[in-house]
Amino acid sequence: MIRGHGGNIYDLARNIGCSPDDIIDMSSNTNPLGPAPGLIEYLRENLEKVFAFPEVDSKKLIEAFSNYHKIREDRVLAGNGTTQFIFTLPLALGTKKALILGPTYADYGDVCQMYKIDYEYVMTKEANLFQPNIMDISGYLVGTDTVFICNPNNPTGNLIARKDLIKLCEAYPGTRFLIDESYLPFTDQYDETTVIQTDLSNVMVLHSFSKIFRIPGLRLGFLIASQKIVEQFRCFYQPWCVNSVAQIAGHYLLDHVLGDDTFLNETQSFVTKEKHLLAERLKNTKALKLFPSMTSFVLIKIKERFDAKQLCSIMANNRVLLRDCSNFKGLSNRFVRITLRSQEINAMVADKLRDIFA
Repeated sequence: MIRGHGGNIYDLARNIGCSPDDIIDMSSNTNPLGPAPGLIEYLRENLEKVFAFPEVDSKKLIEAFSNYHKIREDRVLAGNGTTQFIFTLPLALGTKKALILGPTYADYGDVCQMYKIDYEYVMTKEANLFQPNIMDISGYLVGTDTVFICNPNNPTGNLIARKDLIKLCEAYPGTRFLIDESYLPFTDQYDETTVIQTDLSNVMVLHSFSKIFRIPGLRLGFLIASQKIVEQFRCFYQPWCVNSVAQIAGHYLLDHVLGDDTFLNETQSFVTKEKHLLAERLKNTKALKLFPSMTSFVLIKIKERFDAKQLCSIMANNRVLLRDCSNFKGLSNRFVRITLRSQEINAMVADKLRDIFA
């Protein structure tokens, strides 16, 4: 269950006999510009705080997060990454039947299997470039109490407009919708797409600091929901689930980085430019089909010669880790996902792919 995610540089390094630092990881969906400016230095300056317990319930961090997003504190929980909330959801809400909009992140299905929840997928279609149709989702909602939607979606990179999401959630007030916005900060449509500020009682939002700020090892995420749902989650909330370093990082990012839009704007501009350049570099590689993406990663279909496992193996021998998407339900063994890195690395990887399929 914990296998098959991106970012497993350690296994690859062991397999090919090198240091993990020598691996170019294009499989994990984190910010290609790296951590926010000043964060690492700030953490070093405050490391002595690990000698004391962190704030037991992250109250001050929740207060800072709520102030930034202009929402009430009683609508927010901070956790050990958004994964904590995904795997707490069945316990907190007593989920009996779930619907998952796919192909998507495996943890939604994994948690349903773990708790023996009746669940099914409604799959977007390759012919439609995997763009979701809200009417397709509606046709599956009778008897469903919980819906998982990743927006923008991993691994397809598609985005559902806020008006369409709100319309769907309003039409089914008895169904709870978990909207995972972990990758939304990578788009320049964040403000007009996020549903964090919605006051619908059946909507839950996941917000991750791991991806956009490139701190996945710190595990920091937030749940935003109605006061009633937050209290249901709080019944299963473990003390000190956000460690001291993650709390320190969260405060720094909220106080010193999100205070203006510079870091997010630079990230969004870089991602947009590099996706365009990647598409240009590979446009004559007929064996590869790149799908439109609103995020920092791109889904690619391999149309001939190799399958995903074979291509990932070839790239691994060049110390480049791609994401084999064959274990995403709804995708075949012909799909890989590439996450953007520096301009130089992106160009180098595109060159290698062109050479492989020349």
